[in-house]
Amino acid sequence: MIPIKLKVKFFKTESGSEPVREWLKQLNVMDKKVIGTDIKTVQFGWPLGMPLVGFIESGLWEVRSKLHSHRIARVLFICEKGFMVLVHGFIKKQQKTPLPDLQLARNRIKQLKGIIQ
Repeated sequence: MIPIKLKVKFFKTESGSEPVREWLKQLNVMDKKVIGTDIKTVQFGWPLGMPLVGFIESGLWEVRSKLHSHRIARVLFICEKGFMVLVHGFIKKQQKTPLPDLQLARNRIKQLKGIIQ
């Protein structure tokens, strides 16, 4: 059996909600399956690169999923102490990662850094 290299954790807000988990629940079954499989591949195969995993900026990575519905999903994550922490998920509609999505991920990482250290 292949060992898990990263355990998966969902970013949790102060109020206890998990935005990435909630976003995933809203997707159709096929899209959930594709994204889940891609996350699992990263979990077992880390470190990975393109085309599945893209580097965004220092410490921030993206799982790049091609959905059956001809859409593209991204799950932004950081690696911290043996965990793959999923900080943001969205359906990508343009070539570049939209600044609001990037800023949201950065803000969540700042919140995490206060908890992790």
